[in-house]
Amino acid sequence: MTLTRPAGTAGPDAPPTAPPFAVISGAQVEQALLGRERQIVELVEATYRLHGAGDTVVPPSYFLRFPDRPDSRMIALPASIGGRAPVDGLKWISSFPRNVAAGLPRASAVLILNDHATGYPYACLEGSVISATRTAASAASAAGRLSRGRPRPRRVGFVGTGLIARYVHTFLAATGWQFEEIGLYDVSADSAAGFRTYLETAAGTHQELSPATGAAPAHVTLHTDPGQLIRTSDLVVFATVAARPHVSDLSWFAHHPLVLHISLRDLAPEILLTAADIVDDTDHCLRAGTSPHLAEQLTGHRGFVTGTIADVLAGRVSVPGDRTVVFSPFGLGVLDLAVGAFVHDEVARSGGLRHIDGFFHALRRYG
Repeated sequence: MTLTRPAGTAGPDAPPTAPPFAVISGAQVEQALLGRERQIVELVEATYRLHGAGDTVVPPSYFLRFPDRPDSRMIALPASIGGRAPVDGLKWISSFPRNVAAGLPRASAVLILNDHATGYPYACLEGSVISATRTAASAASAAGRLSRGRPRPRRVGFVGTGLIARYVHTFLAATGWQFEEIGLYDVSADSAAGFRTYLETAAGTHQELSPATGAAPAHVTLHTDPGQLIRTSDLVVFATVAARPHVSDLSWFAHHPLVLHISLRDLAPEILLTAADIVDDTDHCLRAGTSPHLAEQLTGHRGFVTGTIADVLAGRVSVPGDRTVVFSPFGLGVLDLAVGAFVHDEVARSGGLRHIDGFFHALRRYG
């Protein structure tokens, strides 16, 4: 998938000029991504390949924490993508779990895209939809790639049933996954019940429940015991706000499921040490108190990491069929940039860019 340069940016042989600056709303982001799940999965995989080839720059994320609000944080993810359509930028995302009680989503974000030639920002996009989309696309890609050579999962379990779980389900359904059983567990019974209502509507389950697929509707079960959910699921999706491991019983994984450990801090390190562990980036993932980071601290080495998703895409790493497989993605800022640039281009093609005239004011060096 090839992205275009922002309108108004100089070509390779022209002197650089400041690009126009656009603001892209959440509604525009959602519209640009609607029905594009397969394209976005391809874009995410292409970005992983660029990252694996060293054609990206991804410095450590920067965490802003608050002594008076220890459960909340803001994170800055600067990044740069090379290749045929280079772009630089920054994702600025906050996580305030207390928002949920007030009916607000936990996370909010903006994404800034910067022109590769001049460094000038050329777009500010609502970022929470982009963040959820790239997370779900990454999960769907991993589910497909890591299940090769293994029996295809027919029973999926979601631990955590918020926005990210909904997006992951959307991407799984849109990329051809059909499940006989869907298990749900959440510490909030209301959240789990709401997710079940979403799943049981034809609009919520997409192609999975469509008569055109010939598939029967999946049976949805609310679990009060996470162990029971894990033991009865071939594919387990962790999408919680857990700050520290809360799953430590190795026997729950005796059937060797495929685990999408999206929230990164759910699993005790002992579980990772018995599994085949795939990450998106080893240096990024083994920090900030993630479960893989705790496993490194426990063992004093990183040898338990089987490889990266880029290794899997390139065929450098094969996934065993007789062990639990855990995918732990830290969430790379380059994925947000790639999806954000895609959105920008789609909005530009539709004629919907809202430029802020005169946003850059002092453009003459000496006035």
